[in-house]
Amino acid sequence: MHKDEIKKVIEKGIDCHHIDVMGDDGAHFEALVISNQFLNLNRVQRHQLVYQSLGDLMNEKIHALSLKLYDLSEWNQIKGE
Repeated sequence: MHKDEIKKVIEKGIDCHHIDVMGDDGAHFEALVISNQFLNLNRVQRHQLVYQSLGDLMNEKIHALSLKLYDLSEWNQIKGE
């Protein structure tokens, strides 16, 4: 599995303002996803939304995925804007 494939799959399921997927070993990845679809969702619900978009890939091709998930307002606060 390549990080660009993961990025495309997440983008199909979630309207992303920004997404960055890192990881080059083919099994362990990190993703930063900024989307207003995360508004009013708690941390678990946000993770579930991403896992839903990935479907069976989480069981079959992705061994580990670390997620950083923010809505646009949260991301702007982090970036100091």
